Amino acid sequence: MSAKPSQTTYVYVDGFNLYYGALRGTRYKWLDLAKFCQSLLPSDNIGAIKYFTAKLSGRRGDPGEPIRQQLYLRALGTLSQVSVIYGQFLTHSVPMPISGSNPTKWAKVDKTEEKGSDVNLAAHLLHDGFKKLYDIAVIISNDSDLREPVRMVREVLGLPVGIINPHQSHSKELQEYATFVRRIRDRHLAASQLPLTLTDAQGTFSKPKGW
Repeated sequence: MSAKPSQTTYVYVDGFNLYYGALRGTRYKWLDLAKFCQSLLPSDNIGAIKYFTAKLSGRRGDPGEPIRQQLYLRALGTLSQVSVIYGQFLTHSVPMPISGSNPTKWAKVDKTEEKGSDVNLAAHLLHDGFKKLYDIAVIISNDSDLREPVRMVREVLGLPVGIINPHQSHSKELQEYATFVRRIRDRHLAASQLPLTLTDAQGTFSKPKGW
């Protein structure tokens, strides 16, 4: 399903779901979200692209990871259609068994989890729908937790919701209520890369090494 020329499509991007499902380990991480969404929805009038993520802290074992992320978020800031909405990482201690101990001994291990992106995405999806900002919503994610907000937009608001899945298998929960479900192909990623060098109000910057 595609929007008619007079209809407006809003795209909601689950940043980590997209990264771990389609980008990690590829050469396509320097992704131009505006080109990417238009290539996926060539007939749609895309009014807004909302990208949901959380800022990395460097505590995950790769000190360069936050720097690369900040460069990418800075690159997204050069795209007028794209807005970034932040969740956060929360760290809490969980008991874990010590390997090889007999009797079993336990130790507290700090576990860091990203929180808020799915809730933020659902909130914006419903808010924008109730405000009649879009005629069609498209979600780039395979997170089954989004089943209920998708159902509400379909059944309460009577609006279509498409799912573009970054992963190989489709969530049955999302399929149940989605107007359509599509996969991301390498050709869409390859054709939607940002320029190697960009300029914003802070100056000129470049694609991170290794990306």
